[in-house]
Amino acid sequence: MTDRTGVSATTGSGSGAGWATGPARAAGAARTAVVWDALSQLLEGLADDGPLEIVDAGGGTGGAAVPLAELGHRVTVVEPSPDSLAALERRAAEQGVTVRGVQGETRDLASLFAPGSADLVLVHNVLEYVEDPVAALRDVVGITRAGGAVSLLVTNAAAGALHRALAGHIAEARRLLGDPDGRWGEADPMPRRFTRQRLLELVDGAGLTGGSVRGVRVFADLVPGHAWEGDAQAGQHLVELERSAAEHPELTGIATQLHAIAHRP
Repeated sequence: MTDRTGVSATTGSGSGAGWATGPARAAGAARTAVVWDALSQLLEGLADDGPLEIVDAGGGTGGAAVPLAELGHRVTVVEPSPDSLAALERRAAEQGVTVRGVQGETRDLASLFAPGSADLVLVHNVLEYVEDPVAALRDVVGITRAGGAVSLLVTNAAAGALHRALAGHIAEARRLLGDPDGRWGEADPMPRRFTRQRLLELVDGAGLTGGSVRGVRVFADLVPGHAWEGDAQAGQHLVELERSAAEHPELTGIATQLHAIAHRP
């Protein structure tokens, strides 16, 4: 699995050093600001006197894990790709933090961690690719402590249809909306997309509570790159726009991704 979260782009830490500058960096920050805001608030609620035990399932090269480790938490990335784990090790070393990397998938979580040992488990852009999302989420819940949290980030099926239509692929957009897996055809590189309702059903079926869905990348994937040219403040304005959009539930439908934080009772 690749590095899919890019949380570091919004933190201002050195772990974003590998990102491009200028318009690309501004777009990256806008695409991750809402997720980082939600995680920051969650960490404040979960933290007591010591560091949290955090598992990043499918955490790739550490886009989220390294900034979390920089905050003082103990982070383990479970990732099937040896290349991604090697890149994670380099990124962590560059920032002077320790992140444990373990090769594995969601089905391996029960053998890698004691039941209820994690305060927080990240599952960001993973459920699209696993064989069985329901089973994968149950594996995640199994290692989450009572009162702990799960952060879910998935690709939005409705936004997928919008983007296909805007690209001129009208028939594919219609096909995507009618497909149970949210795919526009056999050539679609995305194995699965989720609706808001389907995500909430997954959360409820896994025995998690308190799941509320926020839209991520409502405008960032629609604004053309030239919008940043000649305006040094445009990137920050887009970040602020994304944060404002996340507070409007009616805009969730067009967000490229859906983010939910739920708790294990």
